[in-house]
Amino acid sequence: MTYSLAQIPQWLAEPGLEHFLVISAILFSLGLLAVITRRNVIMVLMGIELILNAANVNFIAFTRFSTLSLDGHLIALFVIILAAAEAAIALAIVLNIYQQFHTVNVDEVSTLRE
Repeated sequence: MTYSLAQIPQWLAEPGLEHFLVISAILFSLGLLAVITRRNVIMVLMGIELILNAANVNFIAFTRFSTLSLDGHLIALFVIILAAAEAAIALAIVLNIYQQFHTVNVDEVSTLRE
């Protein structure tokens, strides 16, 4: 089924700042929920990635609807690079924890070996 531009409602044809902020709030809430409720380290890391992506959506949206400069895009690119480095280091730590304790659950890894 195809729609012409005349049939699409105005609020849906041109998304505004509010739409991006709602998407960002949903991403942030889901990420925070994953960080708080999950015991698996991998799921906690995925929640952190969702939180960082919510921040990126905000940076891009505010740049798009305010100054039209590249400041928000550059900050978002920096956050993406930071998230990639964080994921690589966190994965190395998770693999080391699994090798030592044979689990990736946060609750079961409460003691540190010397």
